[in-house]
Amino acid sequence: MRIEDFDYDLPEELIAQTPLERRDSCRLMVLDRSKKTVEHRHFYDILDYVNPGDCLVMNDSRVIPARMYGIKEGTGAHIELLLIKRIEGDKWECMVRPGKRLHEGDTVILAGKTDTVPSGADKPADGYTLVNGIEKPFLAHILGYHDRENGTRLVEFEYDGIFMERLEEIGSMPLPPYITRPAEDSDREMYQTVYSRIDGSVAAPTAGLHFTKELLEKAKDKGVRLAYVTLHVGIGTFRPVKVEVIEEHKMHFEECSVDQENADIINDTIDNGGRIISVGTTSTRTLESMAEETDKGWRIKAGSKSTGIFIYPGYTYKIVDALITNFHLPKSTLLMLVSALYDREEILKAYNEAVEEKYRFFSYGDAMLIK
Repeated sequence: MRIEDFDYDLPEELIAQTPLERRDSCRLMVLDRSKKTVEHRHFYDILDYVNPGDCLVMNDSRVIPARMYGIKEGTGAHIELLLIKRIEGDKWECMVRPGKRLHEGDTVILAGKTDTVPSGADKPADGYTLVNGIEKPFLAHILGYHDRENGTRLVEFEYDGIFMERLEEIGSMPLPPYITRPAEDSDREMYQTVYSRIDGSVAAPTAGLHFTKELLEKAKDKGVRLAYVTLHVGIGTFRPVKVEVIEEHKMHFEECSVDQENADIINDTIDNGGRIISVGTTSTRTLESMAEETDKGWRIKAGSKSTGIFIYPGYTYKIVDALITNFHLPKSTLLMLVSALYDREEILKAYNEAVEEKYRFFSYGDAMLIK
């Protein structure tokens, strides 16, 4: 298949720049695969399509404030760092801007607001803590390239205290590149699912942003089972497909896991004839990656792995029966994944209808249920 097979026209004004005040008030497009019908509802209606005994599977990874700003030691040049993946200890793979200003051996003073290291101040500048009365900065040492093709660097951090606590102090939420405004304090809550609990993602599993705690309680009251998997979303989510023939595309790898308790919930649902309804493409990739063929059919095996699974039309789903998802970028691997669950032409037809109906697209946008 060719990349052009997954293209559609999207007016820029339909790309949502801010979340709705009420998470579950977004619009919901419902695609019925058996009837080939389209309904237009709101997300708070989602339980009308979920039955007792079904299982909602959600990605509980939590977005870290992975974007940091600083100045290059010695020159004062302004630098932006984006954490991508922890390699080991305090060494991370990072994207840096502007990359041409940073070389092996350089150091960035993070979150500095001035061109020089402050001295003698009563209150430390951002990015500094007082250690025995001496200001100590949060430093990023550039060790060299991690992935030369993609321009990422291997960075070792030097700091006082606990890394994640320091990151919470000076980092900002890594909003995707199609959100053109700067991250705001409100994004720390809204660009996070209400059930997130395990730090590690640099992008939100956005289909889950629409759920409220109250809606999840209503699901349980209805007899719907809830299960959680973990996949730490990487920046590869936003990397474009650069090949013309999609089968030649190489996926980025992400760490995923399912513990025994949640594997048992999912497998018991299958055993009892319930549907596995995946909340988002990251949950989907985790479920399909952790699938194991048994004498009873495909089931989930508890464990952890690094997955680079690429799902596109022609793929046979092993675990997922239905999918709650957002609207995805043209020519993206995520659009290919949802097309594999239904039908590429029907999906593109639905996307064009969403454009005509002025749905809001991408991370802070509206939702789709494919059932």
